[in-house]
Amino acid sequence: MPPSSGPERFLRPVSPVVPPDEAALRATVERLAAVERPPCSPGEREVAHLIADRLRALGAVARVEEVPAYGSYAWPVGALAGLAALAGVAGGRSRALGTLGGAVAAAGLVDEIDYGRHVARTLLGRRRTACNVVADLGPRSAPRTLVVMAHHDAAPSGRVFGQTVVRPLARRVPRPPVNLPLWWPVVAGPALVALGSAAGMPRARRTGAALAALTAAAMADISARRAVPGANDGLSGVAVLVALAESLSRRPLPGVRVVLLSTGAAESLHEGMRGFAHAHFHDLTHGATWFLNAAAVGSGRLVLLDAEGPLRAAPYDAAFGDLVARCAVEQGIPLGRGVRSHTSTDAVVPQRHGFPAVSLSSVDEDGLVPHYHLPTDVPEHVDYGCVADAARLTESVARALALH
Repeated sequence: MPPSSGPERFLRPVSPVVPPDEAALRATVERLAAVERPPCSPGEREVAHLIADRLRALGAVARVEEVPAYGSYAWPVGALAGLAALAGVAGGRSRALGTLGGAVAAAGLVDEIDYGRHVARTLLGRRRTACNVVADLGPRSAPRTLVVMAHHDAAPSGRVFGQTVVRPLARRVPRPPVNLPLWWPVVAGPALVALGSAAGMPRARRTGAALAALTAAAMADISARRAVPGANDGLSGVAVLVALAESLSRRPLPGVRVVLLSTGAAESLHEGMRGFAHAHFHDLTHGATWFLNAAAVGSGRLVLLDAEGPLRAAPYDAAFGDLVARCAVEQGIPLGRGVRSHTSTDAVVPQRHGFPAVSLSSVDEDGLVPHYHLPTDVPEHVDYGCVADAARLTESVARALALH
């Protein structure tokens, strides 16, 4: 019986896992945060090789895999929003033009945002190269595989990520999400343009055009910004990978293959993870492979995302989530549940391909990821005790899978 399918897994609890050294976790984050590394950049490549070298030194079979990728979501999203804004203006004279332009922009935005085919960036963007780090611990012939995921690229900033407005809103929500649904207005703008034009509703059309214009301006602002340090959003998860490799080098794990995966171009909406999926998913067995994502695990309180998605929060595998939660109880690690996130981490890729997946994150007292996509996401703002808990929990999950 697979270990995520029933209570039999809890008949043999995992022994206590030794927490990693917090100074070592901090050293990992500080070393990598010093490199500016937007998606598909020389800095991303440099950091990928640094991570691979470190994992090799700990006994993992590690390599850097180059995958084709696009470096930004901001240009295609901004272009589609600009099209919707123009359609909103044109809709005052031609209902057909307003309807068609708004509908095309809305469909294109859903495709860009919600793990679609990325038609707009294929037409408008220049394909580049992302660097993934893939490391193996344990035999490839093991009956079970756990893929532990993080990402090492960093996002650009932007005024839209400022928390002066978002934080007061979050405090009014009884159970705030990790991220508020910031993508909803992006799609709502062109949808209102199309609806207002088709139905002869000028107020709806003008409102949609205004929302679309704001989106286009926000994307232009993001495109002009430099990458943030990404200490929590990205590198806290990489520190978990390094800590796990170090622990498993001391106490090898029989019966399970652990794949440590740090993706590039995650901040251009999963481009690196798409490349990994294309190269490796056909070699991974459904029913014997699990994905655990460490997204931003240094904010103070660990949470397990029960559902995630920019437009519709799709549920993660409940049985695997229960296993992770039980491991947290066994290790005495506080873990929040019932969280639905309106962003999308790399874990949505294996989820969409039918693999059991979960995503770990962390939040502050307001239920938000502090410093998210801001220049203040620096190593000194990371809670390394929280990162250590994420590393212990991840190792406990790996050992739980190996028990069966």
